[in-house]
Amino acid sequence: MGATNGAGNEPHFQILGTRPIRHDGVEKVTGQACYGADVHLPGMLHAKVLRSPHAHARICRIDTSAAEAMPGVKAVVVGADLPEITPGFEQVGEMPIQFRDLSENVLARDKVFYDGHALAAVAAISPHVAEEALGRIEVEYEVLPAAMDLKAAMAPDAPILHPTMRTQGGPPKDEPTNVASAFQFERGDLAAAFEKADVIVEREFDTGTVHQGYIEPPNVVAKVDADGQVTLWCSTQGPFDIRGLSARLLDLPLSKIRVIPTEIGGGFGGKTTVYLEPIAILLARRSGRPVKMVMSREEVLRASGPTSGSHIRVKMGATRDGRITGVDCWFGYEAGAYPGSPVGPGGMASLAPYDFEALRVEGYDVVVNRPKVSAYRAPGTTNAAFAVESVVDELAGELGLDPIDLRLCNASREGTAAPAGTAFGPIGLVELLEAAKAHDHWTSPLVDPPANGATRRRGRGFACGFWFNGGLQSSATVGLNPDGTATVVTGSPDIGGTRTACAMIAAEELGLPVDRVRPVVADTDSIGYTDVTGGSRVAMATGLAVLQAAQDVKQQLCARAARGWRISPDEVHIEDGDVVGPDGSRKTPAEIAASAGRTGGPIVGRATLSAHKIAAPSFAGLIVDVDVDVETGKVDIVRATALQDAGRAIHPSYVEGQMQGGTVQGIGWALNEEYVYDEAGRLQNPGFLDYRMPVANDLPMIEAVILEVPNPAHPLGVRGVGEVPIVPPPGAIANAIHRATGVRMRQLPMSPPRVLAALDDAD
Repeated sequence: MGATNGAGNEPHFQILGTRPIRHDGVEKVTGQACYGADVHLPGMLHAKVLRSPHAHARICRIDTSAAEAMPGVKAVVVGADLPEITPGFEQVGEMPIQFRDLSENVLARDKVFYDGHALAAVAAISPHVAEEALGRIEVEYEVLPAAMDLKAAMAPDAPILHPTMRTQGGPPKDEPTNVASAFQFERGDLAAAFEKADVIVEREFDTGTVHQGYIEPPNVVAKVDADGQVTLWCSTQGPFDIRGLSARLLDLPLSKIRVIPTEIGGGFGGKTTVYLEPIAILLARRSGRPVKMVMSREEVLRASGPTSGSHIRVKMGATRDGRITGVDCWFGYEAGAYPGSPVGPGGMASLAPYDFEALRVEGYDVVVNRPKVSAYRAPGTTNAAFAVESVVDELAGELGLDPIDLRLCNASREGTAAPAGTAFGPIGLVELLEAAKAHDHWTSPLVDPPANGATRRRGRGFACGFWFNGGLQSSATVGLNPDGTATVVTGSPDIGGTRTACAMIAAEELGLPVDRVRPVVADTDSIGYTDVTGGSRVAMATGLAVLQAAQDVKQQLCARAARGWRISPDEVHIEDGDVVGPDGSRKTPAEIAASAGRTGGPIVGRATLSAHKIAAPSFAGLIVDVDVDVETGKVDIVRATALQDAGRAIHPSYVEGQMQGGTVQGIGWALNEEYVYDEAGRLQNPGFLDYRMPVANDLPMIEAVILEVPNPAHPLGVRGVGEVPIVPPPGAIANAIHRATGVRMRQLPMSPPRVLAALDDAD
């Protein structure tokens, strides 16, 4: 670790905080990097999945005989080929998993629960043969009424998806329901808090279903050896999770499955579970040949996990001097076909930026006839923050206060009780809000749109957001080579540059140039258990494991040098990367490593950890200027400034990239992205032409302002950065639209038809 400078306790680093070229950059920009769909094995088959055309239907009969008899078809599987699983939740990584639901989501049994639900798969000598064989599978359905959204699913006469489902956590009721679980927590005297308030704002909000929008579809290649040993190549954020989930669904020992994570073309939380892997293993085992499966874009949108649509109610009160007295929130989240929406994190995280005297949070996890939801950057928080930040902004307007001043007056600080009750440690929200208020983007006059935009109105908005950041488990090794270079091996797939961040941490600790450290992402047989790349945990937790492994290497270097000098290791220290003895004698790591065979063998540092205690919350803010065309309802982003407390920015360019990327995804969520279903429950926009994500010409340059309030529980001060930048954009944009037009938008996305309708209603 770098030495502290003379000004105080702030450490001085040689490598951390610099911007080296990423180790995998050349492979990626030249097209040489190996992604899952690039894997090709001798004798490999191609598999396709038959998917339901109905949102809700009973499977009366399924006949695969014609497909099996087709020339070139080598294997066919249906839901009955998966083992039966006893109901019950088990902890896997950062989420509890109901394995029976997961198994039925992989391949349906008695019913299909959404348009795109998988119910059979075919492996054949080519994708075209497999596709043709799907058409020969006969399925007889009894179509059932569907509950397509939360309000329909919670209605008294709603069609019930799962007749055995009872609400967990709510008042005991022995009757079928679509409400899978409910929770409520409160603090303080809410009635007294609202009685004290001079202004109360109470509003309702709706948000649509949105997808992570990763460019690379889910894919897998499965090979089953004669002894039953399984090898998987796949695009995943968590190879150990893929191993564990597949083993559990197929009733296999963990040691029978090896998962090799390929390069990953985006995930954002959506590649943390299984869709294809168990099917590919079944087909490979049945055919005796390797099997490749790659989802089409239509399948990605119809049948992989988006995030929840929601309905939210927020009531908030404040005194004339700007003190928020209390908040009462109701959160209803769509889980998709099976329980498990992120309503809990959404409810807690959206309120975390503020210190409320009293609060009540009610949450409901509701099943609907849509794909089972999956994580998406700060799961559950973006839609909830849209509601909360809109109400905070409206309160500021009612009170005649600057929106940032109102937030500063109520900002969470060290010692503030978080919504769930735990007090915050050192956090950087106040510093972030002060930086936003002082920024030129906030202080500069709002320039009118160009003269040729006579129908355009310009407005500026602000919102902030929070995410917990994860710790979990990580493993790492650092090996010193005979030429003095080092190899860093971890089990965390690299999505945003974490390989280079880990190499930088090792290089800093060992006193090596970063280009003499090679980072490697290993498979599940080659490194100790490592939790998923998600929760903003990799640079923080896996980085800490790398740091400890590098410290292990340093101890071994000192011990080896001391042995050669015939002195105690306590008399040896490391200075400028060299091992130095008490008389000033020096040895380079390369010299020690070159003779390692004569002094005890290879020098390899190891570390494993459970990093629950080092997790540190992170806050983000967004200032945004928009132009609203009052004749068309179209909203253009004119200027955007993202601010975030990173704790310690290991590689500032990658931190800025995460901030900008999250902001862009939040802009898409705010303005265009949503699932559109017809009356029969069929998805109408299953492609990027109709599922409208932002592209470059939709966006301005996004300025990224990194704040560094070090995490005191982490030796490098790291907090994690990947989740929280997606949280503020919808709220900030809604607030900017209000400044431009006087209209408050309460439904996402704020698409041109909705904005135009709101303007017409206001007129």
